Amino acid sequence: MLRPVDPPAPSTELPVAYPVPFRFDRTRAPRYALTNASLETLRGVTFSLMGSGRMPAQAPITLKPAATTLLTIVGDDLASNTILIVRWRRENDDEYLWRVSF
Repeated sequence: MLRPVDPPAPSTELPVAYPVPFRFDRTRAPRYALTNASLETLRGVTFSLMGSGRMPAQAPITLKPAATTLLTIVGDDLASNTILIVRWRRENDDEYLWRVSF
């Protein structure tokens, strides 16, 4: 026999938002600098593009706090036609994605 179940009481605590741990420097295009601005080591950092932009393939990397990696991304009108996707794992193994516009 089925019986109704009361829904769980709503939590009074909101989860803490996780800020994006990167700074993305666009000042020297087509070479872009991505810096780990957090206090955590970020693992499995990968990059992919959506749109018409192009960049060399790169194996996953680890970025320690304050470490910077350089990306060369070329294409016509990147601001209108391309989005960079950054994927990484935190120290607790949670996975995140960040969409970067030009």
